[in-house]
Amino acid sequence: MDRTDNSSPDNTSRWPGQLAAIDMGSNSFRLEIGQLIQGRYRRVDYLKETVRLGAGLDANGLLTEESALRGLACLARFAQRLKGYLPQQVRAVATQTLREARNRDAFLARAQTVLGLPIEVISGREEARLIYAGVARLQPSTTPRLVVDIGGRSTEMILGHGKKPVRAESFQVGSVSLSLKYFGEGRFTEAAFREAQIAAGAELEEALEPFGAAHWQEALGSSGTVGAVSQLLAASGVTDGRITPAGLRWLMERCLQAGRVEKLSLPGLKEERRAVIAGGLSILYTLAAHFGIEELLPARGALRQGVIFDLDERHQATQLHQDGHDIRDASVRELQRRFMADSQQAARVSMIAESLYASVQPKATAEARRELLWACALHEIGMMVSHHDHHRHSAYLLSHVDAAGFSQSQLRRVSELVLGQRGGLRKIEASLAQEDVAWQVLCLRLGVIKCHARGDVNTNDIQLQRVNGQAVLSFAPAWMEANPRTVHLLRDELEAWARSGVIKLSMRA
Repeated sequence: MDRTDNSSPDNTSRWPGQLAAIDMGSNSFRLEIGQLIQGRYRRVDYLKETVRLGAGLDANGLLTEESALRGLACLARFAQRLKGYLPQQVRAVATQTLREARNRDAFLARAQTVLGLPIEVISGREEARLIYAGVARLQPSTTPRLVVDIGGRSTEMILGHGKKPVRAESFQVGSVSLSLKYFGEGRFTEAAFREAQIAAGAELEEALEPFGAAHWQEALGSSGTVGAVSQLLAASGVTDGRITPAGLRWLMERCLQAGRVEKLSLPGLKEERRAVIAGGLSILYTLAAHFGIEELLPARGALRQGVIFDLDERHQATQLHQDGHDIRDASVRELQRRFMADSQQAARVSMIAESLYASVQPKATAEARRELLWACALHEIGMMVSHHDHHRHSAYLLSHVDAAGFSQSQLRRVSELVLGQRGGLRKIEASLAQEDVAWQVLCLRLGVIKCHARGDVNTNDIQLQRVNGQAVLSFAPAWMEANPRTVHLLRDELEAWARSGVIKLSMRA
């Protein structure tokens, strides 16, 4: 993604050391800018706009143009604030609404153009992990805790101990979706609250045992919903900001007395929260009643800070050249273990592919290099399903798996590389239109071919050069005579690229 307009002319940051996170939630978009100084977090700036993207999903699961335009206008303002920041200083993530939207790719293409940055759609579990990372860092504790985040269209629940999330799940019920379905006409009734709570309970029922009161000693809430309800209770003198079952019943009584959304008058009730307050109260009361939460305390951390802390860890891993320091590397090793992939073969393919890629794409970004290496590491996980067409099985698994640290967007990119590891290239034709992807695929395929015998390999045996935009393979003396089967496979590879018309590949001794 070209971000020339938003960065400094000399390609250096005007704000070194600062990191920014954009949280594209279902109800609000948020921009947080912060800085970590000797391990301590300092907020530099925070912007929030109520976009109601989640309210813009129609009955067919399509994002309406009206809601899309609200989101794009907000991102344009965020882009103005981010002028002078380099792309590696900023990470934008999208949550449940764009996980659901059937036309999300079309919206993301427009949104990325406006923002000048890639936008990553993260899975529910990854969202939950990042939420906990924000809370655990800004509100440290050794007490086993439950963290709840009620968003516009999803609710995340996380059990954690210290900095480590023990269990994290996401459930498709939120303040916007519940308010639209049960309070959409703006009327507050006992029947609507009862039905909304039943719906929330049905969605959360599977969490009753794993997230039950026996597993935690304190409960924290991290979201706009929890913050808003806490402020309402404190402003009315009902509690000191703690959310209790009695406090929630008091608020629901105020709603019933008002009868309608527009007539609800409470100290501290912001206009942006009015239309979704009933859905949020319904979920909170369901959680309190079914999970034994006697009091829920507002948490200081949230998704946006978790994104910043995660981004900082990635920077540290890159600067220290410690791939293992990035949680995504741990996820890759776990996927290899889970699907019983041959880690030695993966290491051989990685060694060859990385060497070739460095030759033809010396200025590639660290992320592009790492995505290639992750594809090498995971290219055979589909063999757990079947040896036949294992590349297709591998790609399918990567497109649908939850892996800590990875966004759905990035897993799809790695999946495309893995799908392209063998066979014809037409199946990934759209991705090959991106030049860097084409070179990644070529290097992966050559690595797979070079290592097909599953024995020791030498990176000096095969060289790849980029000559006038084309790829030239060359070999060590006498190597071709000693490896006729590999040469046979390489000649087939020349034909595959000739048919694709993307990169011209030639071979010489």
